[in-house]
Amino acid sequence: MRLTFRLLALGQMALLWWLSAQPATGMGLPHPWDKGAHFLAYALLGLLWRLGLGGFWPAFLLTALYGVVDEAHQSLVPGREAFGWDLVADVLGAYLGARWGGRWGAPKTAPP
Repeated sequence: MRLTFRLLALGQMALLWWLSAQPATGMGLPHPWDKGAHFLAYALLGLLWRLGLGGFWPAFLLTALYGVVDEAHQSLVPGREAFGWDLVADVLGAYLGARWGGRWGAPKTAPP
């Protein structure tokens, strides 16, 4: 089951990479709604990594680091910029998604 969540997380990362590689057309979400989109996208990614890896810290750090890398990547795309507030929304989403992922993990059983 964890493999499925890992593959979904990799797919989410590929989608985010592809979206951030699109040149700006002026058709994006207006402020502040774009921050909500960042938050939700990275909350989903944090949730998927938590369910795929099992631990909060690996899921959170991997997702937050990916947010940094993706913002840097986006800054190289014509017409796009990397905003600090976008990164804040990414990291907050990563944190909450990785935390929420622990609620759906397999319960730990007590030794007999």
